[in-house]
Amino acid sequence: MLVYSGCRISEALELTPRRVELGEQCLRFRSLKKRKDKDGQPRAIYRTVPVPPTLLEQLDLVFGIREIQQRGDKRLDLPLWPRTRAWGWLVVKEVMEAAGISNGPHKTAKGLRHAFGIKAMQAGIQLNMLQKWMGHADLKTTAIYADAIGEEERDIASRMWG
Repeated sequence: MLVYSGCRISEALELTPRRVELGEQCLRFRSLKKRKDKDGQPRAIYRTVPVPPTLLEQLDLVFGIREIQQRGDKRLDLPLWPRTRAWGWLVVKEVMEAAGISNGPHKTAKGLRHAFGIKAMQAGIQLNMLQKWMGHADLKTTAIYADAIGEEERDIASRMWG
């Protein structure tokens, strides 16, 4: 979920069947960073992120998303993972350990979010689109992902010159 959507772990844990858009092939996350309007009043801001069909198929298989949506039952607005953020961090850590991922800043939930941003830049996604998907308020935050170095930078430059 984290690597395919670039969402924050708290946003993933709040995802409900209503916000899994199977037909549109996307997920709709409530931004947990932008909680108040310019007057300081509470508000909900959502962003839609396209995801691979295989992720949606897996979510449907595990949680029965399609059936819940068709029935419109009470589970429609219940989180898929009714767990704490600490639990989410623990699961990410355990999965990365089991996968043999080396230690470093990439071995975190935030590292998976960062991987999403880097992958998007490598695929030629425009900064403003990536900004929208990641929920950044300021384009300067998103531009960090465009600051590629080494092999990544050479790859980007090679695409420019054909």
